[in-house]
Amino acid sequence: MTQTAECGAMVRTIGIGSNLQVQGDQVGALPDGRIVIRVGSREFTGFPIPVVRAA
Repeated sequence: MTQTAECGAMVRTIGIGSNLQVQGDQVGALPDGRIVIRVGSREFTGFPIPVVRAA
């Protein structure tokens, strides 16, 4: 697992299954493209939800 910068974790949203999304601080990344986020004392692993920005 790759750690993020010590200045603070980036808040990310991941998808778990087809209907569940979790948002929390990113604490790591896996070689298959999934990321690990922390919410309180729990950690979740899933694929990141792409960020869509308005034009």
